[in-house]
Amino acid sequence: MKKIVTILISGLLIYEGINLLIITTHFGKDKISFEYKNQGLSILADTLVAKKIILDKPSFLVLAKILNVEAKIKPGKYLVKKNTSLLTIVRMLRNRQQATVNFVLNKVRTRGELARLVGNTLSMDSATAAAFFNNNDSLAPFGVDTTQLLTLFIPNTYTMYWSTSLPTLMQKMKEQKAQFWNANDRRAKAISIGMSQQEVYTLASIVDEETNYTSDKSLIASVYQNRLKKNMLLQACPTIKFAMQDFTITRIYEKYLSTPSLYNTYKNKGLPPGPICTPNPKTIDLVLNAPKTDYLYFVAKADFSGYHHFSATYEEHNKFAKEYQQKLDEYLQKKKR
Repeated sequence: MKKIVTILISGLLIYEGINLLIITTHFGKDKISFEYKNQGLSILADTLVAKKIILDKPSFLVLAKILNVEAKIKPGKYLVKKNTSLLTIVRMLRNRQQATVNFVLNKVRTRGELARLVGNTLSMDSATAAAFFNNNDSLAPFGVDTTQLLTLFIPNTYTMYWSTSLPTLMQKMKEQKAQFWNANDRRAKAISIGMSQQEVYTLASIVDEETNYTSDKSLIASVYQNRLKKNMLLQACPTIKFAMQDFTITRIYEKYLSTPSLYNTYKNKGLPPGPICTPNPKTIDLVLNAPKTDYLYFVAKADFSGYHHFSATYEEHNKFAKEYQQKLDEYLQKKKR
């Protein structure tokens, strides 16, 4: 009997020892992630078992207690690679070795869109992010207000912890913005064309919404800079879409031009209060390096190529505008048939 008991105890010890070193069991995947949100180790263990990251709950809880994980673990996202032992997983939690996520910032047009992007990437929900972005007191430490918020965000891919807080995110964006403007003589170039960084960013956001063609962007930037210098209305159609908060509009009708908004550049001189999107960094550079021209007008070409005619006089511009309008009307009539 004593021999049997000894065998059973030895077997149990061997089992537990192997279990500490055994690989994870999520076969078919190279890696798998899980989140810890202060739900307690017992519930976390259930999650890990369900995901087949660990073999059994008791072994995890015993080892976690021995290594004092509960006192050291931090909310966050964790990544487990295939063939990882239970001991390694518990140590990872104790040492707070969180996984990183990519905050991929492309074009966003509104604070709401930005909040949704943050909510879909980081641990907070979009409502929390929206409340932060809509509060000038929250934004003040970062040198922006609600109208200038987007100027803090230079489109790029940023690596950060899933549990990154909003103040930490904002501070990172502020630092990245400073690095961007310090590079390639951008600050000096902005001064040389008589514009602040915020004004360059805002103008770039309008240019970015006008066309996807690099060659046209440079000339459009030149047109708008010339109009600003002459104290002319910018009359930028993308600002009407922003004023109406309707980005599905494909044609700007006369009735839209009276939309009451500070962003309506058909009614208000100068740049709008803030950007209408987060522009591509290349577009910011195109604005800073826009060619010197005498162009004051532009209109889409009647061949629907996406390119534009540029003019220095209203008479020439009006001729091109009528050509485009006629072709557009013809196209829409055929479409109705």
